[in-house]
Amino acid sequence: MSKVFYVTTAIDYANATPHIGHVYEKILADFLARWHRLDGYQTYFLTGTDEHGEKIARAAAKAGKSPKEFVDELSEGAFRALYDRLGISYDDFIRTTQERHKRYVQQVLQKVYDAGDIYYAEYEGLYSVGSERFVTEKELVDGIFPGDSEPPVLRREANYFFRMEKYRPWLLEHLQNNPDFIQPTGYRNEVLEMLKEPIGDLSISRPKERVPWGIPIPWDENHVTYVWFDALLNYVSALVAEGRYEPFWKHAWHVIGKDILKPHAVFWPTMLKAAGLPLYEKLVVHGHILALDGRKMGKSLGNAIDPAEMLEKYGIDALHYALLRDTTLAADSPFGEPVIVSRLNSDLANDLGNLLSRVRTMLLKYCGGVLPQPSPGDSPIAREGVSLAARVRPLVRELRFNLALEEVLQYVRNLNKYVNDHKPWELARDEAKRKTLEDVLYTVVEGLRIASVLLEAAIPNKAKELRRALGLGDYGVADTEVWGLSPAGTRIPEEAPILFPKLEAAPQDAGRKAQNAKDKSAARPELSVQPQAASGDPKLANGPISIEDFARIELRVAEVVACEKHPQADKLLILRLNVGDHTRQVVSGIAQWYKPEDLIGRKLILVANLKPAKLRGVESQGMILAGEDEAGNVVVVTPEKDLPPGARVR
Repeated sequence: MSKVFYVTTAIDYANATPHIGHVYEKILADFLARWHRLDGYQTYFLTGTDEHGEKIARAAAKAGKSPKEFVDELSEGAFRALYDRLGISYDDFIRTTQERHKRYVQQVLQKVYDAGDIYYAEYEGLYSVGSERFVTEKELVDGIFPGDSEPPVLRREANYFFRMEKYRPWLLEHLQNNPDFIQPTGYRNEVLEMLKEPIGDLSISRPKERVPWGIPIPWDENHVTYVWFDALLNYVSALVAEGRYEPFWKHAWHVIGKDILKPHAVFWPTMLKAAGLPLYEKLVVHGHILALDGRKMGKSLGNAIDPAEMLEKYGIDALHYALLRDTTLAADSPFGEPVIVSRLNSDLANDLGNLLSRVRTMLLKYCGGVLPQPSPGDSPIAREGVSLAARVRPLVRELRFNLALEEVLQYVRNLNKYVNDHKPWELARDEAKRKTLEDVLYTVVEGLRIASVLLEAAIPNKAKELRRALGLGDYGVADTEVWGLSPAGTRIPEEAPILFPKLEAAPQDAGRKAQNAKDKSAARPELSVQPQAASGDPKLANGPISIEDFARIELRVAEVVACEKHPQADKLLILRLNVGDHTRQVVSGIAQWYKPEDLIGRKLILVANLKPAKLRGVESQGMILAGEDEAGNVVVVTPEKDLPPGARVR
């Protein structure tokens, strides 16, 4: 059976220029597409722009342009141009103003109408102009629909409606029987909650006299298609128009942001069911990119990231890698220049780039720049290399991209240790150890070949550049499961650029270098709970405190949604915690006692009002409680019974 993979992103609404959230989503999908191509899948990657609707008509009028002129400039000059600069490897870029899409939308509308699932009625309700749909009171937060800048308006009009409620029981059953249909699981649970109550029918048209910018309803020229019914069909219309519906559609993975979960998880499946089309395979939902202080980004707040500027400063590969390595789909992720610089300097320059430089220098010095004969494939480092894909592959399919990349980087670190342990510079002094020297150098080259292939989806340009620096070409994931494919006798280039030049700290960190230096020698950042003395009374290290002092400490239940090793400190872990109404990052010195994967899903106790501090260059926004026994073993404190994230501890 051939392997087939189809990945799509949400098509971007062409009413303003792209931001870091748009870029993040495209990089996620690009990683999936590149990985599956490398892993032997017949792969198709679709992205594009959503170009109809009331908001676009308003924005165009404000800019003094026709809607077509307005969307042409944004779609081609802003979105597509940026994604091309970012190296997004899409196979098709669809625009909903293209005739191929319009024709398909009208065909589906007519089919659903003929089946009796569309009817005409008058409706009055709260209408979100920002989201271009009717909303309910339950969906509002402080009177505003999330993501909008103004309250919804009361609107009464006659439209065509899709019988969406008819398909609610079917969709609920499908979700219950297919737990992987929506991932991560938290978003699936949100949709299950939505479906426990009636969802109503969906207004799928707008009067043409009010919203002329849209696809006409095929049986009524006085109405245009509601933008969501129009836009969602792009995932199929692009395939149908290009003759690619078979075999790709049934293998579709949609990558979207959490703010458009309902249209994709409720509107879209029911539309497909009514049209007699199979469902997509998986809905992949990601959180938002936040500023480093945990706040939402925005130009008015002065904390927005310009993706074009980041691309210019750090390049395609560093930006791709940092966004994949330092985010998690299940929660919102703080991000900024210091994150890019830290990852570039630690993982990419210190670990990967430095290893390449070292082995090139030794090959040129000791082997005349020629790759020696393959080393035995039964050494521990060789066995680790050929088994690496088997560990990385499931992590990618499970959407744990940061852990997949860490697996490969850990292997690179092990290769660095292998060089240090075997000391080729000493072996070179003894001609009797010539074969051992050549085996060591070949092993490092072969290890770098394997690592570069498994990193290529994240650093597409630099992975190829690394192999060129060793005289190697292109390989697939299957080639990493075989030892000895770096051809003996290959002459490496005499010159090669530095793979990842190290950078100075980002501007936001520059003023805190002195504090960071202190952090390097800091004690474990978890709170140590001292054991009781044998005599019975507890030993109080700092004397008693008043009830008022204790009342100032805010303790909260926090659930670990992501955890990883600190890039610059072996004893530290970086935890991302769900604290109910937000997520935050905490650095804790518990790496000796806990693996990152052991903590994910656990509920801990967080000191929530502790002043943030930098620990080896990474900000910690609080402290977790842990106890320490007489032997120095540390155990994190957890609630005895299940409490929701954010619950107050007192």
